[in-house]
Amino acid sequence: MIEFKNVSFEYENGHKVLNSVSFSVADGESVGLIGANGAGKSTLMKILLGLLPYEGEVTVDGLRVEKKNLPELRRKLGFVLQDSDNQMFMPTVYEDMMFAPRNYGLSKVEAEERVDGVLARLGLTELKHRYNHKISGGEKRMAAIATVLAMEPEVMIMDEPSTALDPLNRRTVINTVNGLGMTKLIASHDLDMILDTCTRVILLHGGELAADGSADVILRDRELLEAHRMELPFCLAGRI
Repeated sequence: MIEFKNVSFEYENGHKVLNSVSFSVADGESVGLIGANGAGKSTLMKILLGLLPYEGEVTVDGLRVEKKNLPELRRKLGFVLQDSDNQMFMPTVYEDMMFAPRNYGLSKVEAEERVDGVLARLGLTELKHRYNHKISGGEKRMAAIATVLAMEPEVMIMDEPSTALDPLNRRTVINTVNGLGMTKLIASHDLDMILDTCTRVILLHGGELAADGSADVILRDRELLEAHRMELPFCLAGRI
């Protein structure tokens, strides 16, 4: 479903953020993208979304990530941004959730049925007609996730999805992610969430691929994680 081949990116000042990164993600696979700050996780996701120029080749479902293909690619990709304020741009949650389905050709009735279904699944029905500027940070994070789910993308890309969530909403997000049959790429410093939601982990360090394998193996490897400025998931810290 997703393939990176020798992908590099550097800023105009010559600072290299990604250096010849290659990996693939199979259809339906759930992959965690981990690494310390500055490892290149957000840059990689922006490249996948066609937001940054790059060297190498990136494809989604066989379609190369390049300007002429962006409209079709963005119908396949749903992206939950790290900062929900940058994602929720309409006055109410309802209007935000209706925007993409209506622009994809659904009737108002069809789009509203989809919106209501997603809100019910997440236990967020009471947010439907709330104003975005009047809900809490955690509620806005949940609403942003609901907005992307209403698009019914083929690939869900999530950047720090557990940020600002209380324990109950965090568990709701984990359960929701685990119930999605689509391909998922999740970047997070919350390694406990990655352990709960992903079967595979890609570890970036200094813009390079440092490890790629089973989440259960990599996230239990204290030596590997500490060598790359991370710690064991909290749930494992006292047992390994």
